[in-house]
Amino acid sequence: MKTENILVIGGSGKTGRRVAENLMQVGHNVRIVGRKTTPAFDWENPETYDDALKDMDRAYIVYYPDLAVPGSRDSITALTEKALEAGLDKVVLLSGKGESEAEACEEIVANSGLNYTLVRASWFNQNFSEGAFLDFILNGTVALPMPEARIPFVDVNDIADVVTKVLLDDSYNGQTITVTGPQKRTFKEVVAIMAEASKKQIQFVPISIEEFKDGMRKAGLPDSYVWLFGYLFKEVLGNPENQEVSNDVAKVLGRPAIDFETFAFKTAGTGVWNQKTKEVSSI
Repeated sequence: MKTENILVIGGSGKTGRRVAENLMQVGHNVRIVGRKTTPAFDWENPETYDDALKDMDRAYIVYYPDLAVPGSRDSITALTEKALEAGLDKVVLLSGKGESEAEACEEIVANSGLNYTLVRASWFNQNFSEGAFLDFILNGTVALPMPEARIPFVDVNDIADVVTKVLLDDSYNGQTITVTGPQKRTFKEVVAIMAEASKKQIQFVPISIEEFKDGMRKAGLPDSYVWLFGYLFKEVLGNPENQEVSNDVAKVLGRPAIDFETFAFKTAGTGVWNQKTKEVSSI
């Protein structure tokens, strides 16, 4: 196996961290970049792109905070142009399932002249253990909008394993891989599963999108985040196509996708949901 020099943008995030670990385990040279790394990488400063890309063969691209936000198209355009100039063999872009803005960024990558694979992901299981909704679980009340949405939550370990495979395997060049979990679940259903797994009282409380956004504002979160979460709930979870289950994880990895129950009971075993209860706002 040829040793590759691989850039991981977003290497401290949920998927990037795991992708970097996977690649290092099989002997590749991995450069993880962010604002505080050397070389530094800042999506808002294209002048940092060249040093990050220098001497790299391949790259895993995660745009922060989300491809849906204004400015993402310009940043992805600039990065892919510089990646082509730097002679990269291939890039893999993490995209969002059913996000029109994300699909516009996918088109930019697809038309960049680079070899590429696109990985479209559903909502992450780990949002409840490593992300925005952990405090809800600790507080025992999960207050979220869109209670009727049936979401094929995907495990980030599956995403990372798929990304690792398609990043190294050129037979996936030019393809779009959609990664979801094996079943559709409502927020109420996944909360009940986490309550059972953690043996603690957790209730689901349906609220409106406006109530959710108001809670974010009261918590002092920036307007860009309030807009983003409103968009993700209304436009993404409100799109019936986003509630479809894909079999791509099994096709790529040759094993079933991790289901939410497996995630919940494994996570409960770490004790992360039984930390001291926090006082949290309704965001």
